[in-house]
Amino acid sequence: MSLLIAAILFAIFFGNVVMGAFLGTPFLTDLGEMLMLLAASVAFVVAILKKERAALAKKST
Repeated sequence: MSLLIAAILFAIFFGNVVMGAFLGTPFLTDLGEMLMLLAASVAFVVAILKKERAALAKKST
């Protein structure tokens, strides 16, 4: 679930960058872009840590 959230947040960030590059009117401000990328990064880290914990639990049994 966290990985899906990270992918969606990054897609929104990427769409904003592409829209700003081609149309000249991004829908997020610089602060919004930073917070969107931060949220995507945090969600990605949470997903990786959950997968690592599951792998360690599986390995120890």
